[in-house]
Amino acid sequence: MEHFTIATVAEQSADFRRVLWTGEHSQLVIMTIPPGGEIGEEVHEDIDQILTFVSGTGEAVVSGQRRKVAQGDLVVVPAGRTHNFLNTGVNPLVLYTVYGPPEHADGAVHATKEEADAAEEAGKDEPPTS
Repeated sequence: MEHFTIATVAEQSADFRRVLWTGEHSQLVIMTIPPGGEIGEEVHEDIDQILTFVSGTGEAVVSGQRRKVAQGDLVVVPAGRTHNFLNTGVNPLVLYTVYGPPEHADGAVHATKEEADAAEEAGKDEPPTS
């Protein structure tokens, strides 16, 4: 059994992306987006994503629709939908997200968005294969 006090774990990580757990069908990831930062517009063709916001304020953009997000909010991004999440506040935007199936390499830790993008471009952030 894996057990996390997820809000506490998420708040304690300053990393842009940290994979906490990877299973065969899903993956748990925490993210910290700095003030003025963003995840970057993306689409996961075959992966559903659920994001829960722990602290900070931001904006969710899913398929062109914009909504403000803050602590306690949850956003569902169905597979195939273009999306981005932006930090519009003065403090880090902290969240945890569940991908189904996994999207990132098991145990991946990327301190910054630039590091995460470089790992993806180099093919070093691939999810495990069954």
